[in-house]
Amino acid sequence: MDPVSQLALLAPLLGGVVANITDDELDRPTPCTEYTVRGVLEHMIGGATAFAAAYRGEAAGEPEMGDVLANFGPALSSLGEAIGTPGALDRTVAAPFGDVPGEAFARYVVLDGLVHGWDLATATGQAYDPPDELVAAAEDYARETIEPLRNGQAFGDEVAPAADASPIERLAAYTGRRPLRTATH
Repeated sequence: MDPVSQLALLAPLLGGVVANITDDELDRPTPCTEYTVRGVLEHMIGGATAFAAAYRGEAAGEPEMGDVLANFGPALSSLGEAIGTPGALDRTVAAPFGDVPGEAFARYVVLDGLVHGWDLATATGQAYDPPDELVAAAEDYARETIEPLRNGQAFGDEVAPAADASPIERLAAYTGRRPLRTATH
């Protein structure tokens, strides 16, 4: 599955999770231990803003962070439009870890977004059931690429998933995520 198709499946899934987050949930911890819910949203908005500009061959402007719940959708839409522009996947993109071919980095964006969606859903007690084909494509990419990025920030050490883990839970565990330990939020 190509990365534009992957983003087309991912965007409404992420939009649905974010639409169900309330202001009083923004300071909750997430399985991405570096970030709260607000921090994950800020990270995703900042990345979407910078990478949309990179895919357009432009300098990135400052991301709009004031209301992260309201600003998430427009930032994600802009990124999707930029990646879907003819020729965008042929560009070299300046990623946080170096210059990367545009198509490969679009796959990274999907992996990152898919797992951060799980972070947000888990932290806010929402169901999160992305299509198996999307998870499989992201997992294939992850297994080919993330070992050098296991630095405790982008990705931690692989965690053993539960025997009955769903495909997204197995992918989250592969990226170093652990379920939150608190039963109440």
